[in-house]
Amino acid sequence: MNGNLMVLLPLLGFMAAMLALGIYVRRQSHAGGFLSGYFVGGQTLGAFVLAMTMVATYSSVSSFVGGPGMAYEIGFGWIYMAVIQTMTIFLVLGIFGKKVARLARRIHAVTIVDIIRHRYQSDALAALAAFAIVIFFAASMVAQFVGGAQLFAAVTGYSYELGLVLFGIVVVVYTSIGGFRAVALTDTCCAIVMMLGIVLLFYYVLEAGGGLAAIFANLRAAHPEMLTPTAAGRMPISLYVSQWLLVGALTIALPQSVVRGISYRSSRDMHRAMIIGTVVIAFMNIAVNLVGVLGRGVLGVDAKALGGVDSVIPQLMAQVMPPELLGFAIIGPLAASISTISGVLIVASSAVVKDVYLHHQQQRGKCVEEKTLRRLSMGVTATLGIIVFVLAIAPPSLIWLINMFAFGGLETAFFWVLVFGLFTTWARRTGALAAMGGGTVIYCAAMAAGFKTLGLHPIAIGITASLVLFLAGSWWERSRET
Repeated sequence: MNGNLMVLLPLLGFMAAMLALGIYVRRQSHAGGFLSGYFVGGQTLGAFVLAMTMVATYSSVSSFVGGPGMAYEIGFGWIYMAVIQTMTIFLVLGIFGKKVARLARRIHAVTIVDIIRHRYQSDALAALAAFAIVIFFAASMVAQFVGGAQLFAAVTGYSYELGLVLFGIVVVVYTSIGGFRAVALTDTCCAIVMMLGIVLLFYYVLEAGGGLAAIFANLRAAHPEMLTPTAAGRMPISLYVSQWLLVGALTIALPQSVVRGISYRSSRDMHRAMIIGTVVIAFMNIAVNLVGVLGRGVLGVDAKALGGVDSVIPQLMAQVMPPELLGFAIIGPLAASISTISGVLIVASSAVVKDVYLHHQQQRGKCVEEKTLRRLSMGVTATLGIIVFVLAIAPPSLIWLINMFAFGGLETAFFWVLVFGLFTTWARRTGALAAMGGGTVIYCAAMAAGFKTLGLHPIAIGITASLVLFLAGSWWERSRET
C-alpha cells in the first residue's frame, strides 16, 4: 500500500519536537545531582506537568484503540466499566504521594526500590522488585511498540516496520538523553495532543452521524442492548469486578505511578495535580470510549467487518475525518503509545542502574563517578529500549492481553508490599518476599493455565495469594522475634 504523505508529515513534525525537547532537557543542569535529575526530575515537577505525566502514564495505545474498539462492540457497559480509571490519579497521589515524598527526601531515595529496600531492610527483596520491574515493563513496552506501529501502518498506509523504527528512534533517544524530566515534559505534550485528538474525532463522528440524537436513534433501533449496562450478557458482573481491580483500584501501586510521588516540587503542587489529573483523565477516558459507542451508530457494521476491534478507531478516523486533519488526529493515540513506553523505560532503567549496579558497587565500598553514572544510565536506557524494539519486530498476537498480563504482574508484586510497608509497622520482609515472589508466580501460573475463580480475571487469584502469603510470612517472622 502506498503511504499517505499528508498524514505522515504532522506525525514526523511531532516526533521531531519530542526529540528537540529531549535535547533541550539534556542541556539543563540536574537539581540534586545527576541520579535525582535523571530518574525523578530532581523532585521539581510542578502541578500541571505532574498531572499530565500521570495522565500519560495511565493512557496507553490500548486506551485509544482497544478500549474504544470494545466500546464499539459492547456499548455503554464498556464505558461504565472503564470509568473506574478516573479515580486512579486522585488515589495514587492521595494515598502514596505525601508519604512517598517525605520518605524519599528523608532517605534520599531516587526509586521505588530504594524505598522498599529501606522499609524492609532486605537486599533480596530489592533485587526481586527490580527484576519484576524489568520483566513486566519489557512486556508492557513490547505491547505499546506493537500497538503503536500497527496503528501507524493502518492509518498512514506505510509499513509496520517503518512505524516501529520511527517510534524506536524517537522514544529511545529522547528518554536516554533527557531522563525523567524529558519524559515528564514530553508526557505533557502528549497528553495535550491526546485531548485535542479526541475532541477532533468526537466532532467529526457527530457530524458524520447527523448529531447525537440521530446516532442514538440508530443505536436504539439496531442495537438496543448497547444502551444497557450488561449489553445482553456481554458485560457480566465478573467482568466489571475484574476490570475495576485490574485497571482501577490496584493500579495505585504500579511503580511507574508511585514514583511520581518522589518527583513533585511541593504539597501544593501535588494537591493541584490531583484535581487537574482527575478532571483530565475523566474527560479522556469517558470521551474516547464514547466515541467508540457513537461510531457504531455511524458505521453500523460490526468490528469484524472492519478488521477486528483494534481496527475500529483507525477505520473510523479514515471514514469520518477530512484527509488533511487525519495526520493531526492520529498523533493522539500514537502519543499515548510513546508516552507509556518512555515512562516505563526510565523506571526500568533506574531498576538496573540505581537499584542493582550502583547498590552493588556501594556495598563493595566503591565510589562511582558521576560521569560514569551518566554514561551508564543513558547506555542502559538505550539498551533496554533496543531490546524491546527487537522483540516487537515480529509482533506477538493479542497485544492487549500482554499489556493486561504486565499490569496484573506488577500489581500482584507491589500492591501489598507498598500498602502494608508504608502504612503499618507490623509488615516484615519475609511476608514481603513471599508476597512478591510467591504471589507473582501464582498469578503467572493462573494466567498461563487460564484458570479463573467465579469468572474473575486471574489478578483476583494473584492478589489474594499475595495477601495470604504476606500475612503468613509476616506472622511467622514476628513470632520468631518474640
